[in-house]
Amino acid sequence: MNKHFFLLLIFCISGYSSLFSQDFRSNNGITNLNEFSKDSVQNKGEIKVTLSGKTKYTDYKVFSHDRDTTYIDTTLSIKKDYKFNYLRTDNFELLAFHNQGQTFTSLGYDFRNLTLLPDIGFTAKQFSYLDVDEIKYYEVPTPTSEITYRTGLQQGQVLDAIFTLNFSRRFNVSLSYKGLRSLGAYRRSLSSNGNFRGTFSYRTKNDAYEIRGHFTSQDFFNQESGGLPASEIAKFVANDPEFTSRERLDVNFNDAENFFDSSRSYIEHSYKLAASKDTINNKDFSNLKIGHVLTSETKSYNFTQPTDSEIFGTTNGTNGNSTAEQKITNNEFNLEFNSKYVLGKFKPKVNITQYSYGYDTIVNTNSAISSIKLEGNAIAFGADWNARVKKFQLNATGTVSPGAGRLSGSFLRGEALYKKDSVFTVKGSLLLSSKSPNFNTLLHQSKYDTFNWQNNFSNVNTRNLGFSFDSKWLNTSLDFTNIDNYTYFDENSLPQQFGNQIIYLKVKASKEFRYKKFALDNTLMYQNVSSGANVFRVPDFVTRNTLYYQDYWFKGKPMLVNIGATLKYFTTYSANAYNPLLAEFHLQNTQEIGFPTVDLFFNAQVRRTRIFFKIDNATSGFTEKNYFSAPNYPYRDFTVRFGLVWNWFI
Repeated sequence: MNKHFFLLLIFCISGYSSLFSQDFRSNNGITNLNEFSKDSVQNKGEIKVTLSGKTKYTDYKVFSHDRDTTYIDTTLSIKKDYKFNYLRTDNFELLAFHNQGQTFTSLGYDFRNLTLLPDIGFTAKQFSYLDVDEIKYYEVPTPTSEITYRTGLQQGQVLDAIFTLNFSRRFNVSLSYKGLRSLGAYRRSLSSNGNFRGTFSYRTKNDAYEIRGHFTSQDFFNQESGGLPASEIAKFVANDPEFTSRERLDVNFNDAENFFDSSRSYIEHSYKLAASKDTINNKDFSNLKIGHVLTSETKSYNFTQPTDSEIFGTTNGTNGNSTAEQKITNNEFNLEFNSKYVLGKFKPKVNITQYSYGYDTIVNTNSAISSIKLEGNAIAFGADWNARVKKFQLNATGTVSPGAGRLSGSFLRGEALYKKDSVFTVKGSLLLSSKSPNFNTLLHQSKYDTFNWQNNFSNVNTRNLGFSFDSKWLNTSLDFTNIDNYTYFDENSLPQQFGNQIIYLKVKASKEFRYKKFALDNTLMYQNVSSGANVFRVPDFVTRNTLYYQDYWFKGKPMLVNIGATLKYFTTYSANAYNPLLAEFHLQNTQEIGFPTVDLFFNAQVRRTRIFFKIDNATSGFTEKNYFSAPNYPYRDFTVRFGLVWNWFI
């Protein structure tokens, strides 16, 4: 982690020494970036600014993986409050463990964005993992940075630093690092995580050649307590005054740790072979591009516990390396045709993939595993289509990987979107996926006898039909999902495939009501599993309701504040239990969880700085001690946090 901070510092120094080489910065730069009109209080989704010179706020662009364009947003809203957490996303469908940097219990599931390739697994370690489609690219007229700081729990903090600059109009570089270290309130709860990201993008003067790419290095270390034993849970529930200092409670493990590590290189480039112009609008009428995308990714997972635990059973371990490692290299070759004759863009593609997953040696001398590695090659054929018909936007992508290997399968995702100006947007989507289960369900080794297996599971077949409606009146979404060969971990933490079909319905709605300077923001999610509820478990209802006050303070309106309280509640259900050896959640039938929490907040914005002051689980001091993140793992007690987000535009 320290080497990443060192690299970031060196780059910032060199970047600042180069900033005068930029050829499109105005003499006055950008000023008064956050002198907002009153409309910004109403969260219209646009930054109202007073500008000088030739630089506008719209020049500070952020590009998603799919090349959707947004702008660096320095406003304050209740949505920013929801995203001010370690993940930096709205975690409405997640229930955090007590210490940030630990895992999450899933209160809902999203099947709209599956991928074709299977993953290494160990999913409890990957909530904060940044995939290819989560990396952002930038284009800025002046060097730009953002610092996010948040206090941790018991000797800890989170720092997320982003620095980006353009060396010319066409060449951008960015460096980002998110580091976390937090001790936690309970014994053996230390978290120490790091996410390093470096991106670049370049295009030639005539836009004939374009290239962009990124490099990531991500590591997640956790001490694992195994939760509280039954005797300590009784003390917690009874609110024994001798154990209000949570470090006094015993835990199941005293020397267990797990570690997840990953690095990824990604390069995407294209060359325009031919183009013609629309002489009326002076825009590309049609063009032909040849492209190549290279993705090389390595992930590894290791669990260590020097002292054997009776919880996991008997051992016959060796001194061999028990690290599971996955390496995937994918080369995509594509040909993109952009023309009115296909209503937009059409891109056929071929993917050639090499994969390897497994171990270096046999770990358990009592194991019947016949192979320590799963490896091979695969080829896949597919196409992307993006079209526009009047106000309808149509997007589709599909891939088929023939053969009988572990990467064989198919993938199809399509969506149709209709937007009525800024009044409302309607979207329908369809996903059909057939892919191998995660590799750790197929092959796993451990010094503990129970946790060694080699399976030959069938592909998991997923079908998702989704609808969403976004408007100034109401935002709603509906997802209907069918899953065949659903793969899960049973009560003994062994991987299984469900013989019947999972039928899962999820409906979500959100609406904010305003009265003068006050607002009530509401989000409600209803879920129903009509088939397979014994292996696929979710709460029936999850709700979040935030009552807050928002206004400018002091003469001249130098500070915007929002002050309020958020109530979150989910109905009681038999939530999956956490297994730290596997870094997976498994079925259990001994404990149900479901409880309300109330968080208080005072947020303020002064120019380009947003300040966040929060009290988590504010009512825990006088309510019943029935709050658990997962069986045996209590949720956090009354906790005071402070943080800020600070932008610089040089």
